[in-house]
Amino acid sequence: MLLKGVLPGVLLLLGTTSAMADPLLDDVDWLRTMAFAAHQTNYSGVFVYQAGGRVEMSRITHLIDQQGEHERLQGLEGARREIIRHNDRVWMYMGDRKVRFGKRHVRRTFPALLPEQILTLKENYVVTQEEEDRVADYHVHTIRFQPKDTMRYARKMWAHSDSGLLLKAVVLDERNKVIEQYAFSQLQIGGNIDRKWIPDSELDTEELAVKEHLSPLPQANVESVSSGWQVDGVPTGFKKIAEMRRILAHRESPVVQLVYSDGLAALSIFIEQPGEVDHPHLGLSSRGAVHVYRKLIDGMYVTVVGELPPRSVLQVAESVRYAGRPHE
Repeated sequence: MLLKGVLPGVLLLLGTTSAMADPLLDDVDWLRTMAFAAHQTNYSGVFVYQAGGRVEMSRITHLIDQQGEHERLQGLEGARREIIRHNDRVWMYMGDRKVRFGKRHVRRTFPALLPEQILTLKENYVVTQEEEDRVADYHVHTIRFQPKDTMRYARKMWAHSDSGLLLKAVVLDERNKVIEQYAFSQLQIGGNIDRKWIPDSELDTEELAVKEHLSPLPQANVESVSSGWQVDGVPTGFKKIAEMRRILAHRESPVVQLVYSDGLAALSIFIEQPGEVDHPHLGLSSRGAVHVYRKLIDGMYVTVVGELPPRSVLQVAESVRYAGRPHE
């Protein structure tokens, strides 16, 4: 999970590449190793995010122990921007303000970009091994995910050859041009990593929340629903993984959100009352590989957010309609 504005990735320390790559024994097993490495490896480093002219640097520290996963993400520029996670509980800090404390809404972020269900990737992408390389002074295997259609982006990932930890990832357009990029510039895998920021127990975690004046997120913040909204133009291979009603920041009324994924790319459709929208700008906007299209449908404000080419996002937006709930 990343704070808004605490995104990452830029091109990094890459050494010379070899023309011939050593074949992996089993690409499915290796992809599975990559998927779990970000959750099962102790590491700490600085990574950079780059998209267009935007460059952002963040420090991430990840540790595992008997209590589970601990993760700390810090923005390295401007006012304090920090996330501390213990399993699915999250504390967010912006400046001197402690923003909120509660359960995380699961979302994959660098370096944990691969899903655990690896076979879904091979349904939608041709997966091939490419060059051996070095990133942040570690030897890496390079894997390319080439889409089987033109409705999604290609991706390329560099993973540590020993642990499988993802050290660099890029999104590529149809001309093989980099749209956005994440990469470690400094990294320590294993060894003596600072853990003073980790509470000793669950009880200490709860006491920290009280001490820091952090209040729990309301239990009703996210509610699974059958909203009656239908999306007919989702690209082949995308599966609906959630349909919910939730309260977003700076909103009084709940928003309906439908979430789809093809294993790598994410797609969300938000439906809300027009009066609740802060910036009622209609049309297409972009940030890196993410495109956003907003329009009015049946008197509701519909926002489509997808890690997809603009034509795919437009296709999805044009297909959104209200079909009615089953009991209507």
